[in-house]
Amino acid sequence: MKRYWLLFSQAVTVLAAAYFVVATLQPGWLQRGATTSGAGISLIEAPPSTGAQPAAGSFSAAARKAAPAVVSINTSKEVRHPRSNDPWFQFFFGDQGAQAQTGLGSGVIISPEGYILTNNHVVEGADEIEVTLTDSRRASATVIGTDPDTDLAVLKVQLDKLPVIVLGDSDRLDVGDQVLAIGNPFGVGQTVTSGIVSALGRNQLGINTFENFIQTDAAINPGNSGGALVDVNGNLMGINTAIYSRSGGSMGIGFAIPVSTAKLVLDGIVRDGQVTRGWIGVEPGELSPELAQTFGVQATRGVIITGVLQGAPAAQGGIRPGDVILSVAGKPTDNVSQLLTAVAGLQPGKAASFELQRGDRQLELSVVPGTRPRMQQRR
Repeated sequence: MKRYWLLFSQAVTVLAAAYFVVATLQPGWLQRGATTSGAGISLIEAPPSTGAQPAAGSFSAAARKAAPAVVSINTSKEVRHPRSNDPWFQFFFGDQGAQAQTGLGSGVIISPEGYILTNNHVVEGADEIEVTLTDSRRASATVIGTDPDTDLAVLKVQLDKLPVIVLGDSDRLDVGDQVLAIGNPFGVGQTVTSGIVSALGRNQLGINTFENFIQTDAAINPGNSGGALVDVNGNLMGINTAIYSRSGGSMGIGFAIPVSTAKLVLDGIVRDGQVTRGWIGVEPGELSPELAQTFGVQATRGVIITGVLQGAPAAQGGIRPGDVILSVAGKPTDNVSQLLTAVAGLQPGKAASFELQRGDRQLELSVVPGTRPRMQQRR
């Protein structure tokens, strides 16, 4: 037994000595992945990846699925100086002529027929619109229709074998869900950024008439407008449309139009050439104790009506200034944005119930909404 122990101790001593010599003279031999560069510099390289599965936490699969359907949009239009026709201006400065003004944005292919969703402000007033795909194909696009109230537009291109994005269910999004923003910021090329859903149902921002934004901290910059906001499965959740910024770049507060809204706008524009919404002809205001006291109404929630257009559907249905609308067709209306959205969702010509407070009484009136006048194009 003593003999075996002596042999074991001698073997360990020899191995330890050999390890010390190698570690001192050739340390690279003991490092996994060690290699030498062409200049004789010792380097350590990672083992080759099998490529079967993406790394844990990677969004590469979602990006590969959605990115081909996101396009770059370049617009151009001719602009003239507002006084270019003034003889005195021409005398001093000559004939300036028309100058080309270019714009940049993104879009999402949502149908094999070539329909593309983007923002209205991306293509508004453009004389020419060119779409560039990720496979470098280019095509001129035509405007099928626009909806300034939601800042959405529908374009169409004539190309074959188009990549099409998969539409998700934005109503199932939750705050904290991970999302990707895909677009062409600053014209540098298609870019993917990641973040989370920071808030849902953002409104009263003064961006659009109808607001129900998804807020995200995924970086959105100029040029991303009209691009895709997708979930971790690569399904479309929204159309990126605006940012809050003091510098012009991303500050972690971006807004996207939910795909549920975009689908309604798409159907309306393709089917009717415009989006048809309900309208009753009132001037709504946020309810405050001062307004409630002024109009003598005993209400703690709802939207107060400060004016009613003569002959409008609201006047014909019996709504008066000072009334507080509590709900429309069963949907609560706690602020002006909710009232506008609820009324817009009504079918013109079909009566709807309005629950309201008048003085110290609650009433239910039936109002037949008309068709909302189309918003004037913004300059």
